[in-house]
Amino acid sequence: MNPVSVLLQAAPNAGMMQLVLLGGMILVFYFFMIRPQAQKAKKAKTFQESLEKGAKIVTIAGIHGIVNKVNDDGTIQIEVNPGSYLKIEKSAISMEWSEQLNKAASK
Repeated sequence: MNPVSVLLQAAPNAGMMQLVLLGGMILVFYFFMIRPQAQKAKKAKTFQESLEKGAKIVTIAGIHGIVNKVNDDGTIQIEVNPGSYLKIEKSAISMEWSEQLNKAASK
């Protein structure tokens, strides 16, 4: 056998192995990058939709407050000081900090 015929016989197996490796890389990327982000976004949306009056929150900008009113247009009114109110978007609430703040308050 000459070397060219040996290379031609090995080529189909190498191509299949490359496809398997590419598929494996895509699966790893999906399970370590895309899926966790989607789950985190779903959890944040559920948290923002379940906000009620009296919940202590922290915005992404770091503003601490208590939910005073939940509006139908996707905004909430928070009280930052007695008598001082801000109207913010629900999407501007930091889920992680708000959950920690509420855990500390309930203990």
